[in-house]
Amino acid sequence: MVATRKDIGELLLEAGVITQEQLNEVKETQKSAPGDTGQIIIDLGFATAKDVMQAQARLLNIPFVDLSTQKIDPSAVNIVAENVVRRLQVMPVMKNGNRLTVAMSDTNNLKALDDLRVVTKGLQIVPALAPADAIQEAINRHYKGADESAGTNLPAAGTADTLGSGLAGVKDAIESYKSRELSEDEDAEAIAAVAEQAPIIRVANTIIQQAIGVAASDIHVEPDRRQVRVRYRVDGVLHEEMTIPKYIQAPLISRFKIMAEMNIAERRVPQDGRIPVRKDNKDYDLRVSCLPTIWGEKIVCRILDKSSVLLGLTRLGFLPDTLARLEELIVQPNGMLLSTGPTGSGKTTTQYSILHKINSVERNIIAIEDPVEYQLSGISQVQVHMKAGLTFATALRSFLRQDPDIIMVGEMRDLETGEIAVEASLTGHLVLSTLHTNNAPSAVIRMVDMGIEPYLISATVIGVLAQRLARVVCQNCKEEHQVKASELRILGYQSQDRDEMVTLARGRGCEACRHTGFKGRTGIYELMTTNDEIAELIVRRAPLADIREAAKANGMRELREDGLEKVLAGITTVDEVRKVVFTAGH
Repeated sequence: MVATRKDIGELLLEAGVITQEQLNEVKETQKSAPGDTGQIIIDLGFATAKDVMQAQARLLNIPFVDLSTQKIDPSAVNIVAENVVRRLQVMPVMKNGNRLTVAMSDTNNLKALDDLRVVTKGLQIVPALAPADAIQEAINRHYKGADESAGTNLPAAGTADTLGSGLAGVKDAIESYKSRELSEDEDAEAIAAVAEQAPIIRVANTIIQQAIGVAASDIHVEPDRRQVRVRYRVDGVLHEEMTIPKYIQAPLISRFKIMAEMNIAERRVPQDGRIPVRKDNKDYDLRVSCLPTIWGEKIVCRILDKSSVLLGLTRLGFLPDTLARLEELIVQPNGMLLSTGPTGSGKTTTQYSILHKINSVERNIIAIEDPVEYQLSGISQVQVHMKAGLTFATALRSFLRQDPDIIMVGEMRDLETGEIAVEASLTGHLVLSTLHTNNAPSAVIRMVDMGIEPYLISATVIGVLAQRLARVVCQNCKEEHQVKASELRILGYQSQDRDEMVTLARGRGCEACRHTGFKGRTGIYELMTTNDEIAELIVRRAPLADIREAAKANGMRELREDGLEKVLAGITTVDEVRKVVFTAGH
């Protein structure tokens, strides 16, 4: 026979605290106003809170403590600071070896139990039930301001209020952190021990999870003279999310270094590491950089969404004719296709999207990168290792003996790498690589400056793709507005009427876009394909202006013109295009 679990009402009935008639009335009340049985009994005046809690303790098989008669162990009171017991509303009762009995009104409060384990340095917490008002009276009776000095190392009342909205997890963790002052000169093991405490772990994890939640690309944890600033880069723009008390700095930085498998004892030189993260069934990879500054070590985490490279070329913002020309280039059997643009312009995402597009079982694709940012199935990816002598150049030489069809070189950094890449493309391979130049025609000038012979460039480079990333107008708060056509002339807009008005789009600002008016980013592209005229200009070392004009005659749409198309389509704004496309002197 299976025993049925009794409820609070039945236990109180057995104890003679309430009658059967009263229990029936409680059940009738629950039908019209569902609620906790114990609370209904108290509200109807059939039993006291103490009676109900004693029954609840029997039901849960845990102790009940009558704090009005229970002798309180002074050593237990000394273990937990006053501000901690007042915040958690708990009362230490007795210490026996490594066991600390604590009176609580809610033993299901796992956060309170977790915080108590931390502040008591790992003691086993034995929860006991007691009414909330009795706990409050016991705290007032046994602490009575005796712990004023114990709270000096805890966060000031206003400290956590400086945290940004939506970061309650960080606020709670800081408030539950019973710190002592930790200087940068302190023993690394001592700081590491604090970094492994639950509140510090929660602070670091919440910072990472919140950054992923707002689609940030980077996290900046920056020490200052009196505090630590945390900023997120969202859609290419840094936003300050919170400030953290200075005493959290050492253990928090150490926590990031521990997760990234860095040397926490080394604080004088930069270090790099990685943190794998999983959120909402998606895998992320954090590239972590630690840099010593005058106020302590600064942490910057680049957040890489492993699924972002699987979006496909069609979702990167290419206009239809540009995409069609690019797709013609990437199916060529040999030649060199270069991506150019400043750091953070999306070159790597474009390169990986191209590889994903052309990846098939019939092709042997090998990539050399520094670092390997995304892992693609079916592609052999090699990580540069300078200390071991594995450079772009040495890897490329080995690649040619691996029977490749397509080779990706993360970056063409020097003459040696460039010459081997040229050789690879001349011997029947498609080579993808990147350069740091402002526009597509400048790439060939840069290669000449590196020392590569112009005739080799003209024979191998089949196309150059320059790109930028511009913020997209938020679709949630998007609205139309009109501007004078003259404001678009800087982007190449042609107008015969001086008074012509053009309808564009902008974002008013809302919760969805964090009141910026923008959400997400799109690419702005300039694709130069090489023809006989351009090849001849390269061989003759013609001026950049001549190469640009020949490229435009061959169908190249300049960055500003591509940006103009997206402004007129309501995708982005004039100011955004001007900001990302134009540089001094251009």
